[in-house]
Amino acid sequence: MKRLLTLFTALVVFFGQSHAADKPNVIFILADDLGIGNLSCYGSDNYKTPHIDKLAAEGTRFTQCFTAALCGPSRAMIMTGRYAFRNGSSNQDACTVMPNKELQLGRVFQSAGYKTSSIGKWGQLPGEPDEAGFDDYLRFNGSGVYRNKKEGKSEEYLVNSKEMKLGDDEYMPDLMHEHMMKFIKKHKDASFFVYYPMSSVHGDLLPTPDSASGSTDLMADNITYMDKLVGKLVSELEALKLRDNTLIIFMGDNGTGKGQSERATIGGKALSGMKGTMLECGGLVPMIANWPGKTPAGKVSADLIDSTDFLATFAELTGGTLPKDTIFDGHSIAPQLRGEPGTPREWVYNQLAAMWYVRDAKWKLNEKNELFDMSDAPFTEKLVAGDHPARTKLAAVLAKLDPAGGIPDSGDGTGRHANKDKKKKVEESMKKPEAPSTTTMSAEDAERAAKFDKLDEDKLGKLTRDYYTTHQSDAAAAGNRFDKYDTDKDGFVSRDEYITKGKVTK
Repeated sequence: MKRLLTLFTALVVFFGQSHAADKPNVIFILADDLGIGNLSCYGSDNYKTPHIDKLAAEGTRFTQCFTAALCGPSRAMIMTGRYAFRNGSSNQDACTVMPNKELQLGRVFQSAGYKTSSIGKWGQLPGEPDEAGFDDYLRFNGSGVYRNKKEGKSEEYLVNSKEMKLGDDEYMPDLMHEHMMKFIKKHKDASFFVYYPMSSVHGDLLPTPDSASGSTDLMADNITYMDKLVGKLVSELEALKLRDNTLIIFMGDNGTGKGQSERATIGGKALSGMKGTMLECGGLVPMIANWPGKTPAGKVSADLIDSTDFLATFAELTGGTLPKDTIFDGHSIAPQLRGEPGTPREWVYNQLAAMWYVRDAKWKLNEKNELFDMSDAPFTEKLVAGDHPARTKLAAVLAKLDPAGGIPDSGDGTGRHANKDKKKKVEESMKKPEAPSTTTMSAEDAERAAKFDKLDEDKLGKLTRDYYTTHQSDAAAAGNRFDKYDTDKDGFVSRDEYITKGKVTK
């Protein structure tokens, strides 16, 4: 009997360890304004990042990870697993008025029994982290918070709803690291998730604690200090004996900022695009995954990824749940993180304001129907004229997505600022309840119903041709869509016609 009990105990321990190993702790590090040209493991000419390079050397480095070209829309993709035309996050200001229910990242971990913490930048998202699935948080206002910038005026931040002021001798990146380690130590015997959106390396750049007096290269100083903090995190996880069961994701939130882009070269060559642009390196970002014993060491993957994929990936890895009545755009890369082939994407989609593109491994097609040969990316993008099989293929993807039929952009066209009149209308429409439906709808139909209700500001139950086309970014194509939807040819598109894309039967 004693031997049987010993065997039973050993089996319980074994299967418990096996289960824990398959449900890792997760730390998602999101660097701010850090492009591929800022990391030495991606070939940067001017910056050295030995600790991040080590993560890549001992894990997998992805070369085709895309996200939105500005921080708010990028974070919205990560948090929601949905494209901007679905959640309304096509510009910075619109991100702050997204419905709170869109923010699923913390919630998916909570649903799997994880303890969750958000530490860093949050102001481009609605509400507070504790309203979006995070048990613990430290958040500062704005971007690029390092030290107090003005004499007699302290930077303010929140720790679990408590208002705090940065001391004159305090450095925000260090406070964030200390808060993170306190959270990890508290929950080291449980499963935990840390969302870690860093200050670094968003401007206005200030000297780090390690900067030499009179340093003239604050970008290099800040990248070096950021890299140091990543190394410090790894060392402390090792000391706590947590490293082997912790998946670390390191990613940039968009491309390099304008003021630093000229020095973000690779192999002596300038990159195409920067933060805020729809060129390649506006949205192409570094992404490294390191999970000891699971993620292949030293692998470089060219699998296409966009930042909606993280939510689906984490749901699969943890067993967490997502709402069943919502369309999610992500494709799980959990197999690739475990060293398996998986089913890589055939294309990625990217959007900022009313600009968008769909891109596969070789070609890119934008909202203007411009086709680009991407064989020399990330350095050049070659415009291709005339008919081409790639144009037909990617146009079919855009037609299926139908971004122009989604929530219209409420901004000034740049993705940075609101058009105040449009923003007010979007905010008002988001507050109004959806019209009731007399039938049980699919998730796709329910989403189109919500889009119609947002367009139908006067609640007439129908849209005129002029109204519909002027509320779309592509008036000519919108006119064709209107004619298709208007099946009874009465000059209006009804709610049912819109929902079914003209397939309604009377």
